[in-house]
Amino acid sequence: MATIAQMSQSTSQSRPSLAPRQLSTTGGDYDSANPAQVRKYLGTYGLQPPSVESFEVQAQRCLRLLAMKPTPIEKFQYLVHLRATNVHLFYRLLSSNIKELTPLIYTPTVGEACVRWHEIFTQPEGMYLSFHDRGNLRKILDNWPSNVEITVVTDGSRILGLGDLGVNGMGIPVGKLALYTACAGIRPDATLPLTLDLGTNNVALREDPLYMGSRIPKVSVEEEREFLDELMAALTDKWPGIVIQFEDFKNPFPALERYQNTYTMFNDDVQGTGAVIVGGFINAIRASGVPAKDHRAIFLGAGSAGTGVAQQIVEYFIKEGLTPEEARRKFWFVDSNGLVTLDRGDKLAVHKIEFARDDNNGRQYQSLSRLIDFVRPTILMGLSTIGGAFNKDILTKMATLNNRPIIFPLSNPSSKSECTFEEAVLHTEGRCLFASGSPFPSLEYDGKLLTPGQGNNMYVFPGIGLGAILSKTVSITQDMIYASAESLSTSLNKQEVADGWLYPDIRRIREVSVVVTRGVIRTAQKNGVDRAVELRELSDDQLDAYIREKMYDPFNERENVGDAVAQLLATSSGQSGYTNGHSNGLNGITEGVQAAHL
Repeated sequence: MATIAQMSQSTSQSRPSLAPRQLSTTGGDYDSANPAQVRKYLGTYGLQPPSVESFEVQAQRCLRLLAMKPTPIEKFQYLVHLRATNVHLFYRLLSSNIKELTPLIYTPTVGEACVRWHEIFTQPEGMYLSFHDRGNLRKILDNWPSNVEITVVTDGSRILGLGDLGVNGMGIPVGKLALYTACAGIRPDATLPLTLDLGTNNVALREDPLYMGSRIPKVSVEEEREFLDELMAALTDKWPGIVIQFEDFKNPFPALERYQNTYTMFNDDVQGTGAVIVGGFINAIRASGVPAKDHRAIFLGAGSAGTGVAQQIVEYFIKEGLTPEEARRKFWFVDSNGLVTLDRGDKLAVHKIEFARDDNNGRQYQSLSRLIDFVRPTILMGLSTIGGAFNKDILTKMATLNNRPIIFPLSNPSSKSECTFEEAVLHTEGRCLFASGSPFPSLEYDGKLLTPGQGNNMYVFPGIGLGAILSKTVSITQDMIYASAESLSTSLNKQEVADGWLYPDIRRIREVSVVVTRGVIRTAQKNGVDRAVELRELSDDQLDAYIREKMYDPFNERENVGDAVAQLLATSSGQSGYTNGHSNGLNGITEGVQAAHL
């Protein structure tokens, strides 16, 4: 029986005689917005209805079809199909309806999609690299049909607040990369969703006959490290300069510490989450009227995401004049065993030690309510995935202690959120400064329309990725991550500031991404990790124009293809050496275009 390596070699040798491999059905070839000359060049003329449709008509049909789907997961599946069959139309629809469609392609709907991935799978959307493939990862990457500028990698071991989902976690990199394209204009064919099949400890999944991953327990830490070493080397050998984003690993810190100074990589759970929260946090501090030095924060949830957020807020406090020790003392963390202290008697995870308290006077606090009485916090952060943990009693205490309490229930999906926007508003008499991880609707209170902030990572990670790509960074420094937060905090327009918003309108996300990308590039230049040194000579306005020019715009693709076809036809008809038959064929195309009743 042939080995994997032999089969891979045989396949790569035999593929030249086969049609080019495509992951999508058409890649947009059958876009009904294509004019006649493009259809003739693509060979689709006559294979689709003759009307050349406007973008508006296309969007109207898509939205009607979407409205016919009764459940979010069915809407999700329709959008998956649309992206596969007409990629530019999908991104036009998403860009024009980013606020309405993002919850359908990413959180919260992607959570259900991942839970049911083995039930709803219909087509490949990325690459799966299995532990059994070790030693051959570089060869397998050759099967990917296009050049890659950025990849999102997960092992599915901690998907949102849903636990270990194994290869079902593919929904996360697929959805995340769709947002890289929609928000920052990274071309869809330059993205690679990548799921690592390193086993799963989810016994129910392993025993499910429809599960599509390896039916083995999660590999050891040492085996995972060796696999990741091979993966990182293979990715950068195949695509030098690739940006690698890690996502939803149960323990993200070892890989981040191991690779962040060697490869162009970052971890969005730790760094992106921290940055987007800091961006909103900076604006909340300003709106609270309380000096930075007088704030105190309780974090419900002491996992990697929570401590990652705190580490970046520490940077903010230091920039506001506090010493590093004073900044760290602003935080009280609560995990499943209560307040995280040095004398609690259990062995603390490494990432918790930095924020463990030693001023609890020997008392151990298991009750969040009693801890609030002890600390008298100005800030309450939730990264616990415990839905409803911020109950009426907790929220009322925060409102009693503070004129403008800062309430950030950040757990995803919405069912895991520590409180809803409505609960926070009602129990703080409309005075809270609120941001959540999941979307919540606006509501009217005391005659005013209040709009919740959403600390969605999509405000920062697209700009981090695009900034790293355009500046050709050799690594993504912590300064670059923090720059994305500071840039985000400055991206609100005058009306948003006047309305008390903590984050800009998500419908302006492309504009926001330009601001964030510029901040990331400038910081890469200051850190000396950029290789596109020519960008250093550009003014900020020139750099913004350059960023916009490099962003993929699905609304321009019809004209781009049309211009390319027209140029190709003009060049071909003007060249000598063509047979009469070929020349007549080109003339036939142009004559047919003029005569077509389309």
